[in-house]
Parts: sequence; C-alpha cells; structure tokens
Amino acid sequence: MWILDGKEFTEEMIPEGAIGFVYEMVSIIDGKPVRYIGKKNFYADVKTKLAKKDIPTDKRLKSYKRVRKATYQNYYSSNEVLKQAKKDGILIRREILEICFSKLQLSYAECKYQFTLGVLEKEEFLNGNILGKFYKQK
Repeated sequence: MWILDGKEFTEEMIPEGAIGFVYEMVSIIDGKPVRYIGKKNFYADVKTKLAKKDIPTDKRLKSYKRVRKATYQNYYSSNEVLKQAKKDGILIRREILEICFSKLQLSYAECKYQFTLGVLEKEEFLNGNILGKFYKQK
C-alpha cells in the first residue's frame, strides 16, 4: 500500500496528466531504521505479442502492441536491500512525497529531496548515489 498525505493512495487518485512520483521507503532492517528516496512512473508501456490471427500479413509491420500498465503498486525500489527485505517479509512503509507531471519535474524533485535530506551523508539512507554523479563516501 502506498501512502499520500497520511491516507492510502489508490489508482483513482492519480491526477490527470501525472506521470510519476517521488517516494520514501522506510523500514527497520537488522534492528536499524533505514530509508530510501527514489522515483517511480505510474505507468509503463509494455509490449505484448499479437495473437496469430492479429499478425499483419506485411512482415515489416510490428507484431506487437503496446499496453499501458500500472507498474507502481507492487514496486519496492531498485535497492537490493529493500527488495530482499520484502522477500523476507519485513514491513516497508511506502510514502509518496510528490506527484510529478513531466519527466524533467520527476528527476528534479527526486534530486531535490535527496540533496535536501542529505541521503549521501546520513548512514540511515540506503541511497548510494544521486543521478549516478554524486556518490557516498566509503
């Protein structure tokens, strides 16, 4: 379940024209609180193969169609620690921080939260880098 402003977020609550959101995931792993800031698109265009009867006779035409699917409901971050925690049945709180209406706004908002919260300086954050350009000190 995703949380927005203290309430459960459902697909019907997605604003018109919104493409994604910035999120924070919080959990307790091995007795320590951990956090992760990231971004996620609401939908993905997924290629689906056509049935034999629907395949065009002209071989140059594409033999698949694109289906728009909501991909955020079962998403638990790209972070391996959080993925493993989900597999192990550890409770993870997923909160939407900001809904965005363009790819540029989505990337900017993610960076803004990561820099503002100091994800590279604080041990509790699992983020290893920002934009693949700024990394945690080892």
